[in-house]
Amino acid sequence: MRNISLIIRRVWKSAFMFTALSVLIVSGTQAQDAVEGRKIFKEKCTSCHALDRDLIGPALQTIVPTKSEAFLLKWINNAPAFIASGDKEAVEASKFNPNADMTAFPSLTPEQIKSILAYVKVGEPKKVEAAGAATGSDEVSNFSIVGVIAVILISIIVLVILARAIKMLERLILKKQGVEIEEDEEKASMLAGIGQLFKNKKFVFFVILCLVISLGSFGWMGMWNTGVSTGYQPTQPIKFSHELHAGVNQIDCQYCHAGAFESKNATIPSLNVCMNCHKQVQARDSHDGNISPEIQKIYNALGYDADKMTYDKSKEKPIEWVRVHNLPDFAYFNHSQHVVVAEEAIRKEKGLKPNEPVCFACHGPVNTMEEIYQYSPLTMKWCINCHKDTKLEVKDNAFYTKIIEAHEKIKKGEKITPAALGGIECGKCHY
Repeated sequence: MRNISLIIRRVWKSAFMFTALSVLIVSGTQAQDAVEGRKIFKEKCTSCHALDRDLIGPALQTIVPTKSEAFLLKWINNAPAFIASGDKEAVEASKFNPNADMTAFPSLTPEQIKSILAYVKVGEPKKVEAAGAATGSDEVSNFSIVGVIAVILISIIVLVILARAIKMLERLILKKQGVEIEEDEEKASMLAGIGQLFKNKKFVFFVILCLVISLGSFGWMGMWNTGVSTGYQPTQPIKFSHELHAGVNQIDCQYCHAGAFESKNATIPSLNVCMNCHKQVQARDSHDGNISPEIQKIYNALGYDADKMTYDKSKEKPIEWVRVHNLPDFAYFNHSQHVVVAEEAIRKEKGLKPNEPVCFACHGPVNTMEEIYQYSPLTMKWCINCHKDTKLEVKDNAFYTKIIEAHEKIKKGEKITPAALGGIECGKCHY
């Protein structure tokens, strides 16, 4: 009987270690899948889908659990072909919005699609709204960590209870056989067993290995996410709603951010641009006949008296907007080169619709944001991946035509100057 007990002890100890390690590894893997899925979802899917509400497509957290993984892999990869094949479930799914076709994503691998599904299942991590506080979108959620700890603690409690039950059964059997066990002898036996366990080199090595893997994983994720600010949403001095202006009123991005199409910087619009509309639009109906408090802030900054319709320059003061999208000083990014020269290429790569501005590719669905936040990670990896995947559209593109012409001149041995390649454009030298 004692031999059986020893075997059971060894088995449950091994099972405990294996279970704990498996939970850590599986939880970490699932969290990472969801993190990768969130990135892909934000880049490819948000123009038509939301997790918790119907847009052009259905709410994903409602519809995805009702479909098999095999169906979703085919549907996301190439829905038009799947529907054309005559599959009944695919045809039925296409009826959700007959006026909009599901975009095909043949470049997505099955693993990437599974990552998207993992993100849909887990949902969106909670945003940090404190001004100046940056959070990494890739961090493992506190919920996941607490869940892992809870599973480990419950496992330990169950195993301890089982061990005590086995010990009690042993004592009862020995008592029936007329063998009495002293309490001190039992304690000494337990302590000796624990001491013997930690003298086992294999066991000690396994414990240290688990600690190194766990701490190394958390350390790596922490370092990888340092400085990544996806979801950053500082409090602004004026509660400007992009959803109202760009979404409901459908004001074109260029009206306020003309610089994005003409220069390196997108530029923050001057208050004079705001006054083009808000000199008349004062939202009095929504505030009991009074001017909206947010519009009044514009008036105060300009020293404008709405009743007299006059300006007092002595009362002017700038609006201290808090920057949301911020690149390091050593990183050069030119808005016009992307939204003008590369517009068609970016549109195709990101799956944007004709009525959606190219700005959505990096800034996300701004027309649905009540308050603006950083949508994309803006990391070097994110930029490089886009540059690797995007296919250039060189036909009828004056920028690339200029380069082709320069190459032809080089082949003929003709003189080529920097000016021929855009070397006298302001943005080449001036930040």
